[in-house]
Amino acid sequence: MNEVGFPGLGLGPFTIDSTAFTVFGHEIKWYGIIICVGMILAYYYAWTRAKYEGIKTDDLIDLALALMIFGIAGARIYYIIFELDSYIATGGTFFSNLWNTIKNMFSIHNGGLAIFGGIIAGFFTAMVVAKIKKIRFPILLDVLAPSVMIGQLVGRWGNFMNGEAYGVETTLPWRMSITQVLSSGFKSATIEVHPTFLYESLWNLIGFVVIATLYKKKNFHGQWLCFYLAWYGLGRAFIEGLRTDSLMVGPFRVSQLLAAVICVVGIVLLVLGTVKAKKEAK
Repeated sequence: MNEVGFPGLGLGPFTIDSTAFTVFGHEIKWYGIIICVGMILAYYYAWTRAKYEGIKTDDLIDLALALMIFGIAGARIYYIIFELDSYIATGGTFFSNLWNTIKNMFSIHNGGLAIFGGIIAGFFTAMVVAKIKKIRFPILLDVLAPSVMIGQLVGRWGNFMNGEAYGVETTLPWRMSITQVLSSGFKSATIEVHPTFLYESLWNLIGFVVIATLYKKKNFHGQWLCFYLAWYGLGRAFIEGLRTDSLMVGPFRVSQLLAAVICVVGIVLLVLGTVKAKKEAK
């Protein structure tokens, strides 16, 4: 449980419980609920664009189911790779440690999903489905890019409910205060930080609005995937530099480096695709 507020804006503090409710003694986390809501909204938008692009609803449903399974798996595996030590259980017998380690790795309701892992797994999943269903892959990517943005902008609020994915301390007017409240009632020291979860949510919202507004005016198939790579990569590279919980390899922030790379790739592909489209239009 956390107390969260925005003192510079005169909001809060509010008590935020990461558990929404319990079912037969099992806690249902807001994180998982919000992720599910993001997936549903993403699917609905993809459905509207699929109709415009001539993609069958049955094919989209098959794709959505595959993306849900492999996307979540990819996001989890990516996160675990860089945080492996925190999931390995010790102190018991070999088999109890093995069992507890497996349980830790599957406990995604407590958080621990890395969006880049989901994007990578989702890309290859979509490639396979497009091949099987005989859908033009660049067109499918145009449908998926803004849909992914919806999932991301909604999903980041799951981080808010968990009291995670915030940045370094700051005195900016829109800073977020956060105080951890333990079950014993003990409160940690209050810190005032960059609400990086909010930055990324808003950045994705702006990118989605741009694509949704201009979708039918694209110059070439695959354009919106290129725009997504450039837009999200740019924002994430900056925002990741503010976070305190980055996945690290030595002194390097993995997601920041990857975001910078995909930003450059997106820009290059966007320029090349636009130039080629203009030449073919002459």
